[in-house]
Amino acid sequence: MTVKTEAARGTLTYSRMRGMVAILIAFMKQRRMGLNDFIQKIANNSYACKHPEVQSILKISQPQEPELMNANPSPPPSPSQQINLGPSSNPHAKPSDFHFLKVIGKGSFGKVLLARHKAEEAFYAVKVLQKKAILKKKEEKHIMSERNVLLKNVKHPFLVGLHFSFQTADKLYFVLDYINGGELFYHLQRERCFLEPRARFYAAEIASALGYLHSLNIVYRDLKPENILLDSQGHIVLTDFGLCKENIEHNGTTSTFCGTPEYLAPEVLHKQPYDRTVDWWCLGAVLYEMLYGLPPFYSRNTAEMYDNILNKPLQLKPNITNSARHLLEGLLQKDRTKRLGAKDDFMEIKNHVFFSLINWDDLINKKITPPFNPNVVSISLSKLLRPKGHFFKVRFVGCGGGDLKK
Repeated sequence: MTVKTEAARGTLTYSRMRGMVAILIAFMKQRRMGLNDFIQKIANNSYACKHPEVQSILKISQPQEPELMNANPSPPPSPSQQINLGPSSNPHAKPSDFHFLKVIGKGSFGKVLLARHKAEEAFYAVKVLQKKAILKKKEEKHIMSERNVLLKNVKHPFLVGLHFSFQTADKLYFVLDYINGGELFYHLQRERCFLEPRARFYAAEIASALGYLHSLNIVYRDLKPENILLDSQGHIVLTDFGLCKENIEHNGTTSTFCGTPEYLAPEVLHKQPYDRTVDWWCLGAVLYEMLYGLPPFYSRNTAEMYDNILNKPLQLKPNITNSARHLLEGLLQKDRTKRLGAKDDFMEIKNHVFFSLINWDDLINKKITPPFNPNVVSISLSKLLRPKGHFFKVRFVGCGGGDLKK
């Protein structure tokens, strides 16, 4: 499919159009993320916070949500709202402990907000979920799975950490690490594809995180660029554990149909029992997209894409190395029993020739310099102390700038 535009004086392919739309959406997300980080820099400076202009900016920036600000207390819970998070590392926590600064994400069941803990003066991403919405869509198991997985994996460098969770009558709260380097999806759409060294670095950190999950008998199941964030230095952080499946031991299987269409493994589409090798298929799909710009077997028509995943042979263009080709062929093997990782899980991926340049001990200890720095905004707070009425410019590196005025 092509769309001819007079303004472009040429032909715009569907993949390019899809990329342009994705870039625009991600661009707006990045702008908001830059503002969040700017607010964080301000709020983290006790001297600057006392300045009246700074206080007015922080007041304006707060989301006007009465239930979060405790303006309107929640009504008593109905029987349908009885979701219990179970034990919490901070059972006495409550929404009023936080200064909510900005909405940084939205989902089917609630929002993620940038928040500053009043007592600790630390910044977190707080996921706030509506119990009623969860129950309506019968997603209690997925929500509890996310909470359980996060509690188990706070120590891994490439998995987002859950600090604690708590609840009110009608909401669940997850207090998470604030990761501000942007989605891998955004950076990939902006650059269309990555060179092999950069793709190898990301794939290695992702594989390390998946291998760790597997060591705890957890299958991730929903690996995609939108669930992969970069931290401020450019390291990978996997988020969104709502589709994780616990207690999948070596050679164990499950059969739940879930995931994202572009990245579904053949056995999932066939509704056959599947195991942890489903994550290695997804790693192959993400690596393919990093190298080529689109997921393997991609089609605008979902039914056709499913058919491609099930029946179409993998096609690899000649612009990648033999080791990358061999790895993709191993990971994107339609027969899960023959897929790379089927025998010895993460060790097979770790020992593949494509990763021969990776020192895995240095990788997990973050001693390898990332190939890309997200250039998270850094601004001198002295700019805030200009005389009243003056403009000051905030430069969001890599995503434009903006003028703010009191």
